[in-house]
Amino acid sequence: MGESEKRERKLRRLFETLAPVAAFSKQQARQRCPDLTPQFLAATLRDLVREGILDRYETSQEETFSWRDARVRSDPDPWISRQINGSQVTAQPEGERPRERLLAGGAEPLSDADLLAILIRVGVKGESAIDAGKRLAKTYSGKLSDLRRASKDELRRISPAVTVTSYAAIMAGIELGRRVSRHEKLHRVSSSPITSTSAAVKYCDERFGGLAISGVQEEFHIVTLSTKHLPINTHFITRGTLDASLVHPREVFRPAIRDSASAVILVHNHPSGDATPSREDYQVTDRLTEVGRLIGITVLDHIVVASEGSVSIRETA
Repeated sequence: MGESEKRERKLRRLFETLAPVAAFSKQQARQRCPDLTPQFLAATLRDLVREGILDRYETSQEETFSWRDARVRSDPDPWISRQINGSQVTAQPEGERPRERLLAGGAEPLSDADLLAILIRVGVKGESAIDAGKRLAKTYSGKLSDLRRASKDELRRISPAVTVTSYAAIMAGIELGRRVSRHEKLHRVSSSPITSTSAAVKYCDERFGGLAISGVQEEFHIVTLSTKHLPINTHFITRGTLDASLVHPREVFRPAIRDSASAVILVHNHPSGDATPSREDYQVTDRLTEVGRLIGITVLDHIVVASEGSVSIRETA
């Protein structure tokens, strides 16, 4: 009998003995499987915990395990097959491995599957990181943006190589990429003067996109501009239903004076999703425009941002 057949027989023995038991200690596992060596038993239990098939609890007296993945518990054959026949990254020629290709030629030429394999980093027995990357890329082909909303269990159902560690790496990689992209967009719009309604709307769409989509209360902000109408900074002013008494000119223009701003853009959101300006929005705009004229700071525009699109009050007045 070959080594693979011996290992397969041991794994089947372990599942036949322990799968009927909802929870067991390491000592109980040894007692139930006396024909398996403690080393083999410990290593297999460790693999099952790492892959999220077993949960492990430890007290001062003992280690206890309970089944988490009911599918593997009831049908271990696919898992056992991967342990015996699966491929690993180390079996790939070094020049074909995603990480080495990234280091040699950068990340841009790599496929989605390659990038995911790098984030997963380490496979499990029977499922390499490359295999896992291909599975995830195929599942999310054409809808890659949905990946950031996937739960750990959802990704684990696609590939057992998605452990807690690799799931955290994937989510962190997605969030970091989102922040880099957002920073690049803000840098581009911040380096261009805002001299028109369309430029003001575009800037506020980029800068306040999160507020437009997920804001649950009205918030009032300002964008301060230089003499060339380049953005200097943004400032949060107040939160709550917009009206003239809430948005006091003193609070609006204090940060603008501190920034030595020549002009400002007023910005607030509509949590309803509809950016259509209200009567109060026009009243606040008129009042702040008049105060700005008196102190020498131009109110260039007032942009209402919302999930259904942004609107310039100057354009609709």
